[in-house]
Amino acid sequence: MDYLVVKWLHVLSSTILFGAGVGSAFHLFASSLRGHTGGAAASARNVVAADWLFTTPSAVVQPVTGLWLIHLMKIPLSTPWVAWSLALYAVAIACWLPVVAIQIRMRGMAVEAEHGCEPLPDAYRRLFHWWKGLGFGAFFPFLLIFWLMVAKRLPWAG
Repeated sequence: MDYLVVKWLHVLSSTILFGAGVGSAFHLFASSLRGHTGGAAASARNVVAADWLFTTPSAVVQPVTGLWLIHLMKIPLSTPWVAWSLALYAVAIACWLPVVAIQIRMRGMAVEAEHGCEPLPDAYRRLFHWWKGLGFGAFFPFLLIFWLMVAKRLPWAG
């Protein structure tokens, strides 16, 4: 496959990964803060669906196309910005995977509470705190990866 096609797929998938991630996270974050059971249930349903439809496929495409680009450009994996990008991606994904599981549990709790006309349970709020922490743990590495992809140098290396 042509370099420009692989690069386009890489940029497109990073846009989907980051955009869908931030957009759906904001949606669930805002509805959870409001505490309205029906809104939280609807948001959690949408976020889980968005993860399966958009975030997960792009999370798979990202390393595949990234490694393909590195191969096409004949850049060693030990190149500092490449090595840091891969390590940060591993950190981000390690934070994101539990977020997916937590979202599924939050969805179940919110839907159950909605059907029972109950408020969101305390367990939902505890999971929400874990979800926020792990979400930020994925967000900031992605920001740094964007820097590395554009600058192709470490920001602290001058």
